[in-house]
Amino acid sequence: MSLSSMLLMTMSISLLLILISFWLPQLYPDTEKLSPYECGFDPLGTARLPFSLRFFLVAILFLLFDLEIALLLPLPWAINLNNPTQTMILTSAILTLLTLGLVYEWLQGGLEWAE
Repeated sequence: MSLSSMLLMTMSISLLLILISFWLPQLYPDTEKLSPYECGFDPLGTARLPFSLRFFLVAILFLLFDLEIALLLPLPWAINLNNPTQTMILTSAILTLLTLGLVYEWLQGGLEWAE
């Protein structure tokens, strides 16, 4: 195949896909699709609604444990180093600290959604 035929084929496929993408969607979206929807709050209400502190606490805990996964990701490669004892001590320290923090939050009732 020559370069011009490949270019013609890719341009025609691209044009076909663009036309299909304009043709397939609904032409008359409902009001739910047209309304701005953010975080489950009414967009027409006041902007000064109080947020639940528990929502932010659970979100921060999620980010913390997500960061834990990122910190422990290179662990399989680090065990193969010359001195894996130091790697295991640091890994155990991270896991112990995070476990103690989770137990503290659990005992304080920070993980309960309902009172």
